[in-house]
Amino acid sequence: MDNNLADGKMDIERQFNLVAKEYDSNRRKFIPCFDSFYKNTTEFITSNIEKPEQIVDLGAGTGLLTYFWYQQFPGSKYMLVDIADEMLDVARKRFDGIENISYQTGNYIDKFPGIVFDTVISALSIHHLEDKDKKKLFARIYDGLPDGGLFVNYDQFCAGQTEMDCWFNSFWESQLANSGLTDKDIELWKERRKLDRECTVGQEMDMLKDCRFKIVKCVYSCQKFSVIVAVK
Repeated sequence: MDNNLADGKMDIERQFNLVAKEYDSNRRKFIPCFDSFYKNTTEFITSNIEKPEQIVDLGAGTGLLTYFWYQQFPGSKYMLVDIADEMLDVARKRFDGIENISYQTGNYIDKFPGIVFDTVISALSIHHLEDKDKKKLFARIYDGLPDGGLFVNYDQFCAGQTEMDCWFNSFWESQLANSGLTDKDIELWKERRKLDRECTVGQEMDMLKDCRFKIVKCVYSCQKFSVIVAVK
């Protein structure tokens, strides 16, 4: 493995283990459009599909996205995958006693879940990957899905234009400054931001189309935050 790549994975694991306990309580503050991004968009998507058999949540963290999907599909099976085991520990506590939810610690680029699945979801994780790894991941998801299978990525994107990126980033920072977050919270957020490898919504949609997904659509967008749906 390339040393720089290995160091990058260790940095991600360290940063997110560091904030695991505070992650959920601060998430709403860090995502100004939280309800529309997570709850409303999930309700829109799940109202238009049949109940999945097996959902894989990549970069699941504390299980926040799975929580919203579970509200709609409590009978589906879920596998939560994350590189930071302390984050998954929070998820284990969240879903304590629920037998249809399982966990896998590790980097999903290196160790993709070896199970049969028909739906893949992810929130605020894939933007940490270099473009070549995004393409590799999307191809792997496509290959693993059955016809009609679904991939949904709730993520963070750049505008792709220098001036508009400045607009998005400066407005986001001003919202955080007035959100009630502590100076330490914001300092840690700035460190995590150094790990970001954002692409534009259009670039990611093109990657998915190149993988032969038959339907690719951005179903929600608010400045930095968008949700892309892809159907095989």
